[in-house]
Amino acid sequence: QVQVVESGGGLVQPGGSLKLSCTVSGSLSRINAMGWYRQAPGKQRELVAINTGGFTNYKDSVKGRFTISRDNAKNTVYLQMNSLEPEDTAVYYCNANVAVTGGPRRLDAWGEGTLVTVSS
Repeated sequence: QVQVVESGGGLVQPGGSLKLSCTVSGSLSRINAMGWYRQAPGKQRELVAINTGGFTNYKDSVKGRFTISRDNAKNTVYLQMNSLEPEDTAVYYCNANVAVTGGPRRLDAWGEGTLVTVSS
């Protein structure tokens, strides 16, 4: 019903940059909040950045390095990641809270994740 597709992960050296993209499609009438989460080996999934349409918020450790942005016409959210550190290594997941076409139903849609590895 709702598809979430992420791209942009890969291997990068410390200090490098990557840009993640996430496109949402399907039978939806509105996208509310869109956010990026990540899960490192042996750790819990955590919020990295969120864009509600009205404001943005970031995990403290990525402030000044990561930027979340949206292109509402394309149902796409981006995460620009600069000055990457080994601690940023994780699977990054895109999340979108959407309203389904034809009714008041809302749901959280998740992507499969894209792996970001920061290593020399």
